[in-house]
Amino acid sequence: QVQLVESGGGLVQAGGSLRLSCTASGRTSYTMGWFRQAQRKERAFVAAITWSGDRTSYADSVKGRFTISRDNTKKMVYLQMNSLKPEDTAVYYCAADTGGYGLGSSVVDYDSWGQGTQVTVSS
Repeated sequence: QVQLVESGGGLVQAGGSLRLSCTASGRTSYTMGWFRQAQRKERAFVAAITWSGDRTSYADSVKGRFTISRDNTKKMVYLQMNSLKPEDTAVYYCAADTGGYGLGSSVVDYDSWGQGTQVTVSS
């Protein structure tokens, strides 16, 4: 099993940047993803990266602004968020797909989750 802990959230003005980090423990040779959940909305896909880092996938709403990366030597996954908008406000979750090696974009593709970190973008 893998345990995940997110960090790096906070309050930022529109147009600003934040970098989220996800610290993993246990076996980590999995596809990793970032999801977010805004108030009164369902959890939504943001980005994913394969174990080797050779492939990534992004939601259309964040393409060109967000970058997912990982450092397997440190068991870390990152989400660099630039040009933030108020609609990016949400709790951001790190997730691991321990059952496959694809680039899933659905909540059901992932079976290990962190506790989430709040990102608030003010206008």
